[in-house]
Amino acid sequence: MSNHTNFPISEEAPVAVLPTGRLKMVIFDCDGVLVGGEHLSTALMSEDARRHGWDISDEEGNKLFGGGELAKIGEMIAEKTGDTLPDDWDMIMQGRIVDMMRKKAQEVPGASAMLRDVVNEIRLPIRIGSNSSEAEMEAKFSSTGLDRILKEDRIHSGRDLNMPKPRPDIYLHAAKQEGIAPQNCIVLEDSDAGVEAAHRAGMACVLLRDENKPGPSWPGLFRISHLDEFVPLLQKIIAAQDAHQAG
Repeated sequence: MSNHTNFPISEEAPVAVLPTGRLKMVIFDCDGVLVGGEHLSTALMSEDARRHGWDISDEEGNKLFGGGELAKIGEMIAEKTGDTLPDDWDMIMQGRIVDMMRKKAQEVPGASAMLRDVVNEIRLPIRIGSNSSEAEMEAKFSSTGLDRILKEDRIHSGRDLNMPKPRPDIYLHAAKQEGIAPQNCIVLEDSDAGVEAAHRAGMACVLLRDENKPGPSWPGLFRISHLDEFVPLLQKIIAAQDAHQAG
């Protein structure tokens, strides 16, 4: 079973969340965690898939394409339809998504307050690791005002670095840039691919998802259903670690 906000946790959990360990950094996914509207992006992909002959609804496309790598999605559409897509289909789609997000991106409720609390109250360094391109994230963060908190040199794109999740590389890269060991990091994710990436990186992970929806399960995976649960969870982890060190 995954942990919600209960303690104690399994001794098999990553060091970052154990009382005997130390949490030193938080890494955030972007879409669905800080910025909403991924369904708008997948709707664009679904629309294009239908144009090529795939009878797929926006809802089906959101489940199938959400959190995916654009190049792989293009290959999926081509294979399903037997149609030939442009060689630069992924770049064309990325441009359309960027244009849309400059106008329609919305902050996930509570994201800015949560980020400020992590930085100013808990005083942990933060970084972003997303499958979105840097251009997409710049559009999303500037549109929502999150760029006032999230600095450019702390934003890492799995697409631009050719490190898409579920590969762990983008999270390992973020940890390396901060000079912190992966086992001292915790990731906030909303996708199964992102949870797998964190797990493969040896990092602790918190899954942001409604409680009535299924999700992965492994030692050290916490689940929350709203961002306002995240900071209290971090505070519990750090308090347990401080108490152990003091004792």
